[in-house]
Amino acid sequence: MVYKGQKNQEKEEVLGQVYNKEEKIDFSIDSYDYHLTPDFIAHYPLLKRDEAKLLVYNSVRDKIEHTKFKFIKKYFKRGDLLILNNTKVIPAKIFAKKESGGKVEILFLEKIDKNKYKELITGKNVKEKKIYAGDYILKCYKEKDFYLCEIENGECRSLIKEEGFMPLPPYIKRKPEEIDKIYYQSVFAKKEGSIAAPTASLHFTKNLLEEIKEEGVRIAYINLKIGKGTFALVKEKDIRRWKMEEEYYEIPEKTIFEIERIRKENGRIFVCGTTSVRALESYGLTKIKKGFTNLFIYPGFKFIFTDCIITNFHFPKSTNLILICAFAGREKVLNLYEIAKRENYRFLSYGDAMLIIKKD
Repeated sequence: MVYKGQKNQEKEEVLGQVYNKEEKIDFSIDSYDYHLTPDFIAHYPLLKRDEAKLLVYNSVRDKIEHTKFKFIKKYFKRGDLLILNNTKVIPAKIFAKKESGGKVEILFLEKIDKNKYKELITGKNVKEKKIYAGDYILKCYKEKDFYLCEIENGECRSLIKEEGFMPLPPYIKRKPEEIDKIYYQSVFAKKEGSIAAPTASLHFTKNLLEEIKEEGVRIAYINLKIGKGTFALVKEKDIRRWKMEEEYYEIPEKTIFEIERIRKENGRIFVCGTTSVRALESYGLTKIKKGFTNLFIYPGFKFIFTDCIITNFHFPKSTNLILICAFAGREKVLNLYEIAKRENYRFLSYGDAMLIIKKD
């Protein structure tokens, strides 16, 4: 784990508290694989967000239910806390041309200063120092596995606004469209900076959130800026050797207050999405309210705050799938995935959802 600003001795103490070393666990990456055929992958969003299917698994009762996301409020109780990631996806994908006329794709990763960005550029034989996107000229320099690009004739914010498309995941086999600027964004997105959506949050509508509040449920927000590492598949045979990329997170004081209140009242914390879980559990381990974390949650992890998770169905061998296995058990989760396939659930970013309840 990386927590910037934390002393080495403190890091070691935290590491010793994170995982249950006595539990027998399968750490082979092949054990977190399952067969996912292309026909299960959702390539377009539902026009009515909350019409998505919802698989509900109550681990206390070992009970499975099939419903729709718009009925999720029935699983909350008065006094529960729902935590959401209010990060906002920037239209960070640009279709551009080399000086030779060849096509390239640019993915903006990280802002260095006003007009300079860290980027990924894909295309054949990308060697030119200048790339053209609409009326904009980008001066690019290769740096290891990325490029540093500076806009010669304008501001980066204007370039993204005029030429940018939503950075859809690589498993969605189509070009981004205007519809994605609406649906690959949560209705409560606020703080810009992510290049991927916290996809479990895409199912909520403003009306549904109001209905949940009317049930006496409090809603609080965290922010974790999602980077390209969210799509990375674990490439180590032993998952414990895998290193997550750092991502920046913030836990507001108001959210901390709600967390402390709910714990005193012995209430439940519903966490929407794996990004929210990582941010929340990073704070739980370190009490650092804002900073960078590369916390990788795998089986054996001792969850501090998370009682229930709202999530989508994730890619085989992904860190997100492994996190869900850490929460509900590997064999159980993979069994739930097979049930979802039999029931024709849609998978991945634009797919259906699952609610796992571990505290009744």
